[in-house]
Amino acid sequence: MANQSTATEFLLMGFSDERDMQIFHVVMFLSIYLITLLGNFLLITAVILNHNLHSPMYFFLVNLSFSDICYISTTVPKSMATSLTNNKLISFSGCVTQVFLVVVLASGELFILTVMAYDRYIAICHPLQYTLIMNWNTCLQMAAASWVFGVINSVVNTTNTFKLLFCRSNTIQQFFCDIPQLLLLSCSDTKANKWVLFAVVVFGSLFCFSCVLFSYGYIFSTVLKIPSVQARYKAFSTCMPHLAVFSLFLSTAIFSYLRPRALSAPAVDLLAAILYTVLPPLMNPIIYSLRNKEIQMTLMRMSKNCISCSHWMRFSKGV
Repeated sequence: MANQSTATEFLLMGFSDERDMQIFHVVMFLSIYLITLLGNFLLITAVILNHNLHSPMYFFLVNLSFSDICYISTTVPKSMATSLTNNKLISFSGCVTQVFLVVVLASGELFILTVMAYDRYIAICHPLQYTLIMNWNTCLQMAAASWVFGVINSVVNTTNTFKLLFCRSNTIQQFFCDIPQLLLLSCSDTKANKWVLFAVVVFGSLFCFSCVLFSYGYIFSTVLKIPSVQARYKAFSTCMPHLAVFSLFLSTAIFSYLRPRALSAPAVDLLAAILYTVLPPLMNPIIYSLRNKEIQMTLMRMSKNCISCSHWMRFSKGV
């Protein structure tokens, strides 16, 4: 081991070596990236501008959108640059940074989604105590705790990963620096790393899943007791988008990290990574916007104001 040198840079696997497919990849990822940024920025702006949306639920939704913007920006731009320039190199420090940010943002997003389930539980099952329990101080502490847990998780896994020697190869079979792929390149003993990664993913997922399951168990039992059909529909309409987003994110993360080796192949790994890092940030604002009338109304008013402002500017120039 003393005579073996560790990698100082890595090569990311592109989606294709054919130029036409590389351009197609750039166009597709650029479209997804711009739609994701637009959707999440519009959602954040709608919450900020509408004072009726200044509530704990939408506070956590803004945190989720901010996380989605950062999350997709950590992997997709680098992947597009790789295909556009055909330069697959990423520095050692760049790889460390990418791994750290991906784990922080993925962990933070999972914890925020769990907190959002608790918020819905308090709002529906204990409505008279909602403002007392979910005050702004509590909301800030819960959001901060989500990010702190994400940072701690990332520090542990990033440190464990990059203290290894990478001397087998420097080609990562993925479009970004991913911990499972990096462990395959190491000539060190990675058993402890794999157990730590497995334990973190399993226990973290089980904890969040259990919290969400108990929250929605109480929510559904409470909602079904409401005599008014309209009130039941309103309660369900505020919960179903969150449940859909949580299920999407958790299922894609588990498939990416805990699927058996028999299902592991370059094409499957790429698909799993896209489902895990690209699909949730793209779908989250769409799911919430389609199911939330308050956000829809705010976005419609924003678009009308923009059109009116555009017409006024044209009229002013004409005069």
